[in-house]
Amino acid sequence: MFSPRYDVERFGILLEGSPRHCDILLATGPVTNQTLPRLKRIYEQIPEPKFVIVIGNCASTGGVFQGTWNTLDGIDKVIPVDVYIPGCPPRPEAIVDGVVKLIQKVRRDINSKDRETKD
Repeated sequence: MFSPRYDVERFGILLEGSPRHCDILLATGPVTNQTLPRLKRIYEQIPEPKFVIVIGNCASTGGVFQGTWNTLDGIDKVIPVDVYIPGCPPRPEAIVDGVVKLIQKVRRDINSKDRETKD
């Protein structure tokens, strides 16, 4: 997504190395019992307002690992999810579209709250 072909930086999307500096968590892959505490810790480190985008079938529902003893059936069982991007694997265009739709939704929410406070 960060290659010149897709150029997501034009939408203001930047890659951050620390969850303390980000607004959106992009989550991929199934949640296992081993990764569960790390996922919760990373989510808690993100400052408010925070958003979660789940990428791929494994992250959304557990995918082919659904129902196994070591895997949860989706990230939404652990943390709240704002956008789901289906696919196995999803196309880069779908990921860019999902992120842009979340940004548009957040902007609409901010604008509607601004209008409410002015009234």
